[in-house]
Amino acid sequence: MDKKKSKSVAIIVAHPDDETLWTGGTILNHPSWNCFIVCLCRKSDTERAEKFSKALQILGVIGIMGDLDDGPDQNPLDENELEQTILKLLPSIHFDLIITHSPNGEYTKHLRHEETGKAVIKLWQESKISTKKLWAFAYEDGHKKYYPKPMKTASEFFKLSKKIWQKKYKIITEVYGFEKGSFEAETTPKEEAFWHFTNANDAQKWFS
Repeated sequence: MDKKKSKSVAIIVAHPDDETLWTGGTILNHPSWNCFIVCLCRKSDTERAEKFSKALQILGVIGIMGDLDDGPDQNPLDENELEQTILKLLPSIHFDLIITHSPNGEYTKHLRHEETGKAVIKLWQESKISTKKLWAFAYEDGHKKYYPKPMKTASEFFKLSKKIWQKKYKIITEVYGFEKGSFEAETTPKEEAFWHFTNANDAQKWFS
């Protein structure tokens, strides 16, 4: 990984903690990156929003939150509302890299993750957002057989140092407050993996 080259990077996630769970180590390994985190849900959850802000401080990045419905029923979001929320929150600039959820999700099953990945790729395909490259999280759980783990066949696969992983784990357990033994704490990956695309049509075909 090139730690010296500065890049403009947008990370678009559904929930506060997704930025740390799935790509926190990559962020920490690239302190020169100019990262902007877009979190689409939970702005009105003041406790979670405060934790998100603290997590971003530790990661050394800036970001913004939206307030899309994230109720327990997980009713599908209106596609137009989701896309317009992304466009409203994301700065209207060209990024060197955008990182987001896989349209297949990271585990079985969270609709918001899948919807976010699909919407970002669609907006890229329609030239409503601009980036040289897109990375989609590459994790799977064997259809609930085990905790989500990175896919070794992914385009990008990074093993985290012990120090970086411990910092990431500390954000999950001490900042976000997930107890040891919780799904989030047990999931916190020691490797991070991404599908890498330079063309929106290729990304769309890959996940269709």
